Amino acid sequence: MLRLETSFAIRNRLVRSADGASVALAEMKKVLHNIALACDESSVDFRQAMRHLVGGVNIITVGRGRDIKGMTVTSVASLSVDPPSLIVSINRSASSWPLLKRNGFFGVNILNADQIDLAERFAGKGGVTGADRFAGAEWITRVSGAPLLADALAAIDCEVEHIVERHSHAIVIGRPLDIRLSQQTAALAYWRGQYVAMDRSEDEVKLAEVGLPAVPAPRKG
Repeated sequence: MLRLETSFAIRNRLVRSADGASVALAEMKKVLHNIALACDESSVDFRQAMRHLVGGVNIITVGRGRDIKGMTVTSVASLSVDPPSLIVSINRSASSWPLLKRNGFFGVNILNADQIDLAERFAGKGGVTGADRFAGAEWITRVSGAPLLADALAAIDCEVEHIVERHSHAIVIGRPLDIRLSQQTAALAYWRGQYVAMDRSEDEVKLAEVGLPAVPAPRKG
């Protein structure tokens, strides 16, 4: 026998169905909210962990002529000695990124301990942007035309060899075209949110004060 539902029964069934869907949706939102909170907490922990890494302070420069930009990074590392190559991680939202990607060349300027002002300026302190960040310092060019800091500990003119884009950043592999070295020895590092001067001579004095032997210099020849 065909069973006919009254309009009241149909309405009740639809209400129960809608209530069930609302509960399921609420549970799903709760799960997604918890996942978001866990991700936020994980990101905070990750940032705190990375603050314990000591990083050398560098200025990455790109462009030619007046169309130049630069940024302060601690993400430069040697990749290979044979052949010489290095890597640097660049935020793809940085103003320097489009120029680097388009031109295929960049400069790596390893800062000395007296160049904190430059490091802060190229990190965006004071709101200075573009070519104005280069004011007040001596810059030279080599093969690629990218600006190189004349009195940096080392200035490396690089050609982009390969780019790996992941998440918010790009890993850029650079091949040195020219390298300029300075006679200065004190380097600038960044650790736990502060700039730190690194000087071999001063460190040796401190080691001697506590009775620890200094690391011998490598033999030549």
